[in-house]
Parts: sequence; C-alpha cells; structure tokens
Amino acid sequence: MNSNKIFALSLRHIYLIKGSFPRILDLVYWPTIQIFLWGFISKFFTLNSTFYENTVGVILSAAILYDFLFRSSISYNMMFLEEIWSRNFTNLFIAPIRLSEIIAALTFTAIFRTLIGLVPAALLAIPFFGVSILKIGTPLLFLLITLYVFGVTLGLLVTSGLIRFGPSFENIAWASLFFLAPLGCIYYPIEILPYWLQVIAKLLPLVHIFEEMRNILIYDIVNYYQIFKAILISIVYFIMGVIIFYLSYAGAKNRGTLLNMGE
Repeated sequence: MNSNKIFALSLRHIYLIKGSFPRILDLVYWPTIQIFLWGFISKFFTLNSTFYENTVGVILSAAILYDFLFRSSISYNMMFLEEIWSRNFTNLFIAPIRLSEIIAALTFTAIFRTLIGLVPAALLAIPFFGVSILKIGTPLLFLLITLYVFGVTLGLLVTSGLIRFGPSFENIAWASLFFLAPLGCIYYPIEILPYWLQVIAKLLPLVHIFEEMRNILIYDIVNYYQIFKAILISIVYFIMGVIIFYLSYAGAKNRGTLLNMGE
C-alpha cells in the first residue's frame, strides 16, 4: 500500500468536512441530542431504580459507546456515499489506487468524523449529568477499539452492498445498526433475551463489550478475557467484511455496473 495515496484520499474527505459548516453541524448535532436524551433517562433510572442506584450514568455510558459504534459505521458509509453523490465514484475506481488503499483511507478518516461528533457530546455529559466515560478506566481504550473495528466492518458490508446493488442499497446504511441493537444488549443484560437469542447474540462482539462495561461500572470488576474475546470476534468479522468487499467489487467489475454507480 502507498501511504501517500492513503493520506491524499483521507485529506480529501477531511477538507470536505473542514470547508462545510452544515457537515460539521450534522456530525455534532445528533450525538449531542442522543447524550441529552439518554442523559435524562439515565438520571431518572439512577434516582428510581435499585439496579442502578449505586451507579452514575450506566445507561448514558452505554449510549455514548453505542453512538461511537453508530458514528464509526455511518461515517464510513457516508464517505463512500459522498463519492457517489459527487459523481466521483467512477474516477475513484479507475485511478491507480488499490482497493486496500481505499479501505485504509476510509477507515482512518472515519475515526476523524466520529470523534468530531462524539467528543463534544461526551464532554457535555460531564457538567450536565456528572458522567464521564473515562470512569471506565484503561479498559475503555480496548472497548473503543473493538467498537470501531466492528463499526468499520458494518461499513464495509454496507459499501459492499452499494457496489453490488447500487445506490438503492443506501437505506441499509441507516438500518444495519438498528437491526443489531436489540441483540447487542446495549441497555440491558443478556439474560433478558430468550435463550435461543442469547446464543445468537454471543456471536456478536457487542454483547461482550456492553456486558463488560456494566460489570466495570456496577461491580468494579474487569474481565480482560471477555474484552479480548470481543476484540477477536471483531477482527474475524472485519476480515470477512474485507473479503466480501473484494468479492462485491470483482462481481460489479465483471458485470460492468461500476460505471453506472454515479449516475
């Protein structure tokens, strides 16, 4: 891979954000609204639930982590859709750039877009609700890395669908994470699910991440085995996502549908 090409592709998307106030506002607005919404819900449960009475901001912390996952996936998808909307899609794939370089550039730039939206929202949670995600401590870094890898994987799968089925697949970009959210046990323990759904849910890294988050905040217990299990599952899904992306590209190239993507 050529680092200069990766940097150039990343810089293109960074300049698009930097030069557009509506884009920046969109990145900041939704995470901030989510933080305030779940912050008040979290505060209500903290005052009225025996389960959360000794834990400040468990639900809000879950909301912040989930929004990090959501933004990382959507940011990846949005950058790909930007190429389609600007009719630059064909130029991107006929340029002397490898698929691996495109994937790397989108992956690196997605974290930039994600942090623009999430950092201000997470900082606002401190004075307004007295909740800091940093209370999770060192494990937070591993949880965020795992969520980011899985978010990028979902982004890869959606972009694979866009390449295979065209812009009509765009709606899936918004629906993918909402479909997985109930199985992710973001706001409740896995025991709430029926047994057969628990078996399926454990195949996702989300269950292990959010169960570990609750263990840390409620019981002050860190289980690194569960964290590394989540990392391993995310890496496996990421590899699968890359393979599917290559297969979708090869299929679209053979059918000649890439040329019609930006039209």
